[in-house]
Amino acid sequence: MSKGKLAKFAEMATFGHVFQCPYPSPTDSGFPIGGGWNAWFDARAGATGVAGPKPIVLELGCGRGEYTVGLARQCRSKCFIGVDIKGARMWSGAAQALADGLTNVAFLRTHIEVIDRFFRPEEVSELWITFPDPQMKKATKRLTSTYFLARYRHFLSDGGVVHLKTDSPFLYTYTRTLIEVNSLPLLVDSPDLYAGEPAPEAMPDIRTYYEQQWLDRGKCIRYLRFRLPRTGELKEPDVDIEMDDYRSYNRSKRSSLTTSR
Repeated sequence: MSKGKLAKFAEMATFGHVFQCPYPSPTDSGFPIGGGWNAWFDARAGATGVAGPKPIVLELGCGRGEYTVGLARQCRSKCFIGVDIKGARMWSGAAQALADGLTNVAFLRTHIEVIDRFFRPEEVSELWITFPDPQMKKATKRLTSTYFLARYRHFLSDGGVVHLKTDSPFLYTYTRTLIEVNSLPLLVDSPDLYAGEPAPEAMPDIRTYYEQQWLDRGKCIRYLRFRLPRTGELKEPDVDIEMDDYRSYNRSKRSSLTTSR
């Protein structure tokens, strides 16, 4: 590990708004928040008296935390938690949140596979999934698969909102098909988010560094917004979906992966 990464990890350990549980074995009793995220955010903001709980929003796979911090800047009436396993990247957003004096931001360094262990039922109102690896070879690794949706149900409010923003035609089509197969309430379906039409209602005006790189390369940004009810069987779509025929910006090459052209 480089000295730069070690320094970032050391500094992150001093950040009061960053929780590092990098191994897939934490339990509720071993996590300091223990499901009381609203109380923690109130204490961080120095709240006094009785203030109603603020909606909690997660960004899964937050990377550098640009979107998490951007959302927190634009909406002070909600609390935002960026989740990722790569701490050196997360440091950027965590440091920026401190510099901006944002008290409605936290970061959780852990594996998304165990994300349901850090929140109590119905504690989270929204999920943002921004530019995840489409994982074309294995459905259970896709962050919009039934494997993950079943975990989100443990802590997402009934009918909570899921946002997907992606540069991948494959992941967009897969998720759109999954929504249809499971009759999930679809709120917004935008196959080209910046095609000149008015932005979807309540769509934040945030473009990350890598998103802008994809736009500069002429790639469409696709966006889906849907609700996830807590009940009902979830089924994987049984369809063939054309694979992406390009390599996303700065994303590791998918060796031995056959793509359609």
